Amino acid sequence: MADRIFLSPPHMGTRELELVKEAFKTNWLAPAGPHIEAFEAEFAQVVGSPHAAAVSSGTAALHMALRLVGVTAGDEVLCSTLTFIATANPITYLGARPVFIDSDRTSWNMDPELLRQVLIQRAKTGNLPKAVVLVHLYGQSADIDPILETCDRYDIPLIEDAAEALGATYKGRAPGTFGKIGIYSFNGNKIITTSGGGMLVSADQSLVDKARFLATQARDPAPHYQHSEIGYNYRLSNVLAGIGRGQLQVLGDRVEARRHNFEMYQAGLGHLPGIEFMPEAPFGRSTRWLTCLSIDPERFGCNRETIRQALAKENIEARPVWKPLHLQPVFSDCKFIGGTVAQDLFERGLCLPSGSNLTQDDRLQIIQVINRLHEQINLTDLS
Repeated sequence: MADRIFLSPPHMGTRELELVKEAFKTNWLAPAGPHIEAFEAEFAQVVGSPHAAAVSSGTAALHMALRLVGVTAGDEVLCSTLTFIATANPITYLGARPVFIDSDRTSWNMDPELLRQVLIQRAKTGNLPKAVVLVHLYGQSADIDPILETCDRYDIPLIEDAAEALGATYKGRAPGTFGKIGIYSFNGNKIITTSGGGMLVSADQSLVDKARFLATQARDPAPHYQHSEIGYNYRLSNVLAGIGRGQLQVLGDRVEARRHNFEMYQAGLGHLPGIEFMPEAPFGRSTRWLTCLSIDPERFGCNRETIRQALAKENIEARPVWKPLHLQPVFSDCKFIGGTVAQDLFERGLCLPSGSNLTQDDRLQIIQVINRLHEQINLTDLS
């Protein structure tokens, strides 16, 4: 069997190993050291945020972001529904309840008009949420301006989950830098990786300083170990920060490689009936972290799961679009606002292999499998 083609594998550059060796040579192996400070400063410069704190995961960053804006037990937090579960899990860590908002078809992200309508109604009853968590999905920015305007009108902090959107832009600016706090992920499948890690950014230095404090077990500045608040073991190691510094240097190349994947898929599959690609919204530039399709089974001849299985038989990893969180069993008792946009995208959506180290032969094989499947279905129908 041919080598497996993965959905989104890590892709190292040329400096990461050198920087890791430097951490070993200097014995800075703990969650402290010069690579961490440099990584935070370099990352802040790349995204255009004044302040950044490196942490152990995007989930950890989001957990602290929610705590920093004052989310506590019994609160409600409005949240995108079409996303990975790590967006909503930290809400529950604090004893709060997520309320899920449907997507729009322009960006596949939170529908700004739905958010506006629900906050108008909640303002009338005095039942405003404690925060809004806005996801930027698959490398595509949400329409931030109207969402931020609505949040500001009701004095509700906006937290941006840009875990999947590092390298994207919204009107020339990095998503994750508009709200009160933004978070990013460096998981192994992201556009750049530290194996595992995350970053919290904000224009408010006091919030970032407090995040570092909480991430280091909330240890008070005393000669002995004293703690006045509950904290977490959420700091990133100096070794992994070294990897991150090397990865940042190739971020631009990684974005262009993934956009090239999308262009090749579009050229090879765009003619097929019933296949639509995730659009690039007019207000920003997507990284195309993952190339996503929406399949109309009546026009194409089969559903997305048949396509996924055909790829799997050739040792090619493809994945359904995220199952909306309001449809997840664990959140079955949570409120949902909207219609069926996110559900439809999930039922029809498929993510194709999109790694920045994908070869031309890999892309051609994937395109060939899908084209061949369509031809076989047509021949069967004709017979």
